[in-house]
Amino acid sequence: MRAAGQQLAAALLLFAAVCGAARAEVIDDILGSLNRGASFLERQHEHINLDGVVGFLMLQAELKEAVRTWPHSDPVSWAQRTTAVALVKRLDQTFDKAVAALQQNDPKYYREFEPLMSWTFWVIPPGLSATDPSLVYPSTVTTECYDEQLSDKCLTLLLGTWKMNGTPCIVTKPCRDTMTQFGCPHYSLSHQLLYFMIGKMRGCTNLLKGDTRPSRENMTERSYEKIFCSNMMKTNQDIIRDGLTEQTVDIFIENILICGLAGFSDFYKADWLQHILRLQDEEVGCFGRDKSVISQIIGDELLEQLQPHRRVKRREKILPAGRNINGGSSGRLFQSHDGGGCRRSGRIPELLPVRTGHNEEAALLKPPSLPPASLPPHGVRSH
Repeated sequence: MRAAGQQLAAALLLFAAVCGAARAEVIDDILGSLNRGASFLERQHEHINLDGVVGFLMLQAELKEAVRTWPHSDPVSWAQRTTAVALVKRLDQTFDKAVAALQQNDPKYYREFEPLMSWTFWVIPPGLSATDPSLVYPSTVTTECYDEQLSDKCLTLLLGTWKMNGTPCIVTKPCRDTMTQFGCPHYSLSHQLLYFMIGKMRGCTNLLKGDTRPSRENMTERSYEKIFCSNMMKTNQDIIRDGLTEQTVDIFIENILICGLAGFSDFYKADWLQHILRLQDEEVGCFGRDKSVISQIIGDELLEQLQPHRRVKRREKILPAGRNINGGSSGRLFQSHDGGGCRRSGRIPELLPVRTGHNEEAALLKPPSLPPASLPPHGVRSH
């Protein structure tokens, strides 16, 4: 997910606000990064695909929790909180436009993942824990061990969107076997973790019902989450040891985003934060692009502005790395890892902190009265 850098920054902002562990200037750096990411969303909301918007919704959930728990210890802290509140308001206003564009551009795919289209879905875990190095696999398979079509299908079965008015929280044997397989690498791990996280956030209980393997009889959903994140931690440590590259930066950021959201606080490392902040293009607002690609994007946009009637079909728009912004193939959710893209639409406006009244601020942090993801819990049906 190309939007993952913003979510990492938001998660670290939350961690710093709750624990008081960060210097004021570090929080200023994070807020500046988030502001640039929000400006990118404002300019490109029509072109960001579904997984990119979901990434920004994760950011919104983290940011609202940070605002809610922000300490009011001194004027500097209060000013930073005011800036964060203004950022929340900006994101709220932009999400409506981005979601409307998604619904129009790809209504079928939007309907399948509509429950994810609310920040209220991405609840913040109440407690923090750490990974365990002893859970790292002795070896992993050399290729990814998930099927994109099956992965999408398994998620729609959990969400209840596999058909109109479908029953949610359905766990089939192929889904359970795939999502509990050990020894998987890289993006397979993040898919497996997201499956359990989305099931829990959807209100599904006992996702492991029907698993009769004796070796797994004491396993819980949280056990799997800890195993997956322990291996994702090892992946990130190896990446840092060998040096971040254009090929590894995406999985590095994604691991921090997802495991951080799952409550594993040892992914919140100050040096990792600095790595992420350095990856952001300060003018465009996206993460992980080299300067030559940025220059090419700027040139392409200037050409498009000079030829306003020359339109490219949305499904044919290709990111510099060769990935679709709104590709039509299945398996796109959490698959098109460049989902946010890295495009430029002019200068980034400065964020002017605005004093927000208490009543208005409370409304910003209050969930919508009828959010799309506000669905009653269900048990699990095993097929």
